[in-house]
Amino acid sequence: MNTKPVRKGEELNEKNLKDFLLDHNLVSDVQSELRVSQFSNGFSNLTYLLHIEDKEYVLRRPPFAAPKRGHDMSREFKVIHKLNSVFDKTPKAFVYTEDSKIIGAPFYIMSKVEGEILTARAAHKRQVTPPEFKIISNTWLDTFVAFHTIDYRAAGLEDLGRPVGYVSRQVTNWGKQYLAAATDEVPAAEKVMAWMLENQPKTYDHTIIHNDFKYDNVVFKDDSWTDISAILDWEMCTLGDPLMDLGTSLGYWTVDTDPDFMKQGLASPTIMPGNPSRSEVVHQYALKSGRNIDNLTFYYAYGLFKIAVIAQQIYYRFKHGHTSDPKFAHLNKAAELCCNTAWLAIQKNKIDSLF
Repeated sequence: MNTKPVRKGEELNEKNLKDFLLDHNLVSDVQSELRVSQFSNGFSNLTYLLHIEDKEYVLRRPPFAAPKRGHDMSREFKVIHKLNSVFDKTPKAFVYTEDSKIIGAPFYIMSKVEGEILTARAAHKRQVTPPEFKIISNTWLDTFVAFHTIDYRAAGLEDLGRPVGYVSRQVTNWGKQYLAAATDEVPAAEKVMAWMLENQPKTYDHTIIHNDFKYDNVVFKDDSWTDISAILDWEMCTLGDPLMDLGTSLGYWTVDTDPDFMKQGLASPTIMPGNPSRSEVVHQYALKSGRNIDNLTFYYAYGLFKIAVIAQQIYYRFKHGHTSDPKFAHLNKAAELCCNTAWLAIQKNKIDSLF
């Protein structure tokens, strides 16, 4: 993925950072030239590329003025570090620090993974073909299913979350977070929250879940698209219902038959020919995982609502001057779109052909 110059106001203290790298044996000379750039694709934690002594590292830190909830660097580092021993699709995690005196916030350092990341822009630029997308979607889904089979106890992650009661807590907590970040009146949001409280599943599986598993959060090994080298963005990883993980992925899975305003508001390579529909993704996931997927409308509506909350929280920070990135300027409209789409799915009790 391409990087850009560091955004104004989001610079790192390079002197302190080089001292830190030296102290942890990641460089050999504190006088070495350090070049820092910034990954621009993400909407949450800030991610930097560090180039020094012919090595490349990735640094992750929380956004400026963000609450710790959802941006816990120690937790994210712990997940990656422990999964390194049992799952070969995690970047290598090197070191974490709570010391905010170094760059102004807790952060960790991990390996840079080489390969192909399919953002919407990258997929259009390289003109990925329908046959390629059939391979891509199959590889992506195989990895998703494999991820949900990880023995998290063997990795020492049994304390990562509280799987019992997970669904109920998520429905309640995301609703509270939406109300805390609301800036506009969105009638559909209240309706979706009320419906989910009444229609949530009572029984479900417990696995490790990623909570942000989509094309641009995986690194394909190369453009044969048959293998994924690493999964990225672990900040919301926990233990819970794998179908809620699937629901979030479906929320991002816009398709060519969706209306233009939806494809623009939730830009994704999945709109390109060769990708399966949302219902086909569900069917294939069920076949590959052996899981029955009841209450599908709930999971899709939940996924859309969770995306709405995340977008609204980022917009709230933008509106209050805590970030200046212009790509955040219209996220309130994306949040409203997700709420409206979720309510439409609920009313029609389906996840495709809603408009």
